Amino acid sequence: MAASPHRYDAIVLGAGLVGMAAAVALAGRHARTPLSVALVDARAPEGFATAQADGRASAIAESSRRMLDAMGVWDAIAPNAQPIERIEVLDGRLDEPGRPVLLRFDEATFENAPSAHMVENRHLYRTLYEAIAASPTVTLKTGQAASSFAFDGALARIGLADGTELAAPLVVAADGRNSPARQAAALATVGWSYEQNGLVATVEHERAHGGVAVEQFLPAGPFAILPLPGGHHSSLVWTEKAAEAERLMALDDEGYTRELQRRFGERLGAVKPVGPRHSYPLAMHVARDYAAPRLALIGDAAHVLHPLAGLGFNLGLRDVAALAQEVVETARLGLDHGALDTLERYQRWRRFDTLKVAAMTDGLNRLFSNDNPLLRILRDQGLAMVDHIGPLKGFFMRQAAGVEGSQPRLLAGDPV
Repeated sequence: MAASPHRYDAIVLGAGLVGMAAAVALAGRHARTPLSVALVDARAPEGFATAQADGRASAIAESSRRMLDAMGVWDAIAPNAQPIERIEVLDGRLDEPGRPVLLRFDEATFENAPSAHMVENRHLYRTLYEAIAASPTVTLKTGQAASSFAFDGALARIGLADGTELAAPLVVAADGRNSPARQAAALATVGWSYEQNGLVATVEHERAHGGVAVEQFLPAGPFAILPLPGGHHSSLVWTEKAAEAERLMALDDEGYTRELQRRFGERLGAVKPVGPRHSYPLAMHVARDYAAPRLALIGDAAHVLHPLAGLGFNLGLRDVAALAQEVVETARLGLDHGALDTLERYQRWRRFDTLKVAAMTDGLNRLFSNDNPLLRILRDQGLAMVDHIGPLKGFFMRQAAGVEGSQPRLLAGDPV
């Protein structure tokens, strides 16, 4: 006789940042009505909290900071967070001296407070993992992949590689851009590759950054300089055509530093990379549906966007906040929290916001990732015009901070 499946209120597939955030939101110690959650990943998440595993940093928008605070984890993250005091946008070419600032957002644009904080992903991984390890209602099922999926009936069933079977009314797929759960449910996506790579590195620079984040639009794509704690370190997100990215990654340290300096400019003096280099292929894809019977998609399983706006992790947290609210409220009433009508409410909440951001990032990347002289004149004039219209700048900052319009309670800083 086959062993009975292990039963939970929800199964979260994927222990990346968004998957761990979902487990904490649904079952953490600060949830008012915690659900029992199994968190499944083929890898061990305690090993993710290193620069070697993930050298990226995330811009934590104000709404995301409030959510992490409501989940009880921001106090542990805060010592490793750098407030962004100002954002400067430039449009230029390689080796062009004195690239002018065309658009500037400063702290006064957003209610005299930083609209975002920069945090290295390794600190986010460590803090979320510690919250999960401390939760009596989260069970880690790591070291083996999900190998079978069944979403029919009153319970979804997930088979693990060792033959263990898990069952729950709800499966939350946070298992990445190639999501096996999404494929098993036959949920289609639309999108394309940009034939670009995002190169990520941490650099040390001669002069202090002063909390200023810089987005330089160069012909190959955006080159973002994002301030980190301590004043003399920044995280770079550097977009290049795929073939050029491969060449750059193959350079020795001296050649790589030379190419960095060309793009970085002289504003912060001499720069040198510290820690490992990373390169990630860039694409856009969005699932046609975020929900199916017993299944909800979040994070990269639902949408992958160009990183130029720095909203990837924030969009994933918005998914988590909306899903947690719908699921927990339904469960609190004693109803089926994995039923399709519950998950369709989550989908309606998230679809428009994601499509809006996807269209914006795709359009900006196509507009700026070229050196067409006419386009350059028009976009520079457009940026300069926005810079002189205070209410419009304020609107953009509120959108980026995620505090505009109706929000799930977690994004407002309230528990679910």
